[in-house]
Amino acid sequence: MFGLALAALGLLSVAGSTMSDTPSTAVPAGPAASPELTASSGRLQAHVRHLAGEIGERNVFRPQTLQAAARYLRGQWTSQGYQVVSQSYEAYGVRCENLEVTLPGASRPQEIIVIGAHYDSVSGSPGANDNASGVAALLELSRALAQAKPERTVRFVAFVNEEAPFFARAEMGSAVYARAARARGDDIRLMVSLEMLGYYSDAPGSQRYPPLIGLFYPDRANFIGFVSNFGSRRQLREWVEAFRAHSDFPAESLATFEFVPGVAWSDHLPFWREGYAALMVTDTAFYRYAHYHSHRDTPDRLDYGAMARVVMGLRGTLTSIASQPSRFQ
Repeated sequence: MFGLALAALGLLSVAGSTMSDTPSTAVPAGPAASPELTASSGRLQAHVRHLAGEIGERNVFRPQTLQAAARYLRGQWTSQGYQVVSQSYEAYGVRCENLEVTLPGASRPQEIIVIGAHYDSVSGSPGANDNASGVAALLELSRALAQAKPERTVRFVAFVNEEAPFFARAEMGSAVYARAARARGDDIRLMVSLEMLGYYSDAPGSQRYPPLIGLFYPDRANFIGFVSNFGSRRQLREWVEAFRAHSDFPAESLATFEFVPGVAWSDHLPFWREGYAALMVTDTAFYRYAHYHSHRDTPDRLDYGAMARVVMGLRGTLTSIASQPSRFQ
C-alpha cells in the first residue's frame, strides 16, 4: 500500500503520543488543574466568547465586525505592554489589517520565529473553533511571554482574510505578510500557524483522516496535531520533540505532501510559497469537528481545559526554540 511504502521509506513522519488509560469524555486526564491552568482556561474562554459570541461572524462582508475584532486584538496586545504594528491593505473595498507585535531577540535578533493565527471567520459562521480558538491561543502565548527575553526574535501576528474568497489568493492576509517579509529579506526560521485548537473527544471513532493515513494514527480525537510539508519536516521534528518535553498532552505529527486535503489549508501555505519553513498546529478541523464552517461553530462546543494544556505546552516549546541553538538550520 502507498501509505505503508511511505512509512517504510521514512517519508511519513509519525510521532506517537503518550496516552492515558484513564477514561475521559474529552482527552486523557493530565495532572490536577493548577491555578495557572485554570486561569489560562478562563482567559482562553473569554477571548473565544468575545470574538465568536459578542462580535460573531467577521469578514469583509461584515466589515464592522471584522474591524471590531481587529480593535479587540489591538486592545489586548496594548494592555499586555506591546506596541502594535498594522499592515493595512484593501480587499473588496474594505480596509483590512494584519496586526503584529514583537519580542526582539537578545543575541540573534535577525533570526525570526513567527507565530500566527487568522482572526476572520468564514461567511455564515461565528468561527469559535475556526479560528477564535487559534487567536485566543495567540493572545495567551503573547501574554505569557510578554516579559521574556528570547535569543531569537518572536513575532506574534494576527492575520486577516484567511477564509474564502481569499484563501490561496494574493489578498489573503498571510500572503500579503509573507510577500512583504521576503521582499525585506526577513530571516524567518519558522512560521507556526495556530489553526483550530479547541475540540477534543475520547470517543472511539471520533477521529478521521485522509485515505490511508489513518492506518498509522489513533481513532480518538484526543490529541493535538502538528503538520508540515516535507521541506519543513526537520523543523517539525524539533518542534514536536520540544512540545513533548514541556507537556504530557497527547500529540501526533505528520510531514507529508502539500496536496493531501487539509495539510496546506491555513496561513502556513503562503510561507511555504515564499520558501520559508512552516508548520500548522491543529485539532485537525473537519477530520473531527462536525461544526466546521457552519453556524454551529459556537463557543460552547470547545474544551477550554484541553486548550489550556495545549497552550501551556506551546509556551514551553516556543520559549525553548526561541532561546536555544537549532539543530536544524
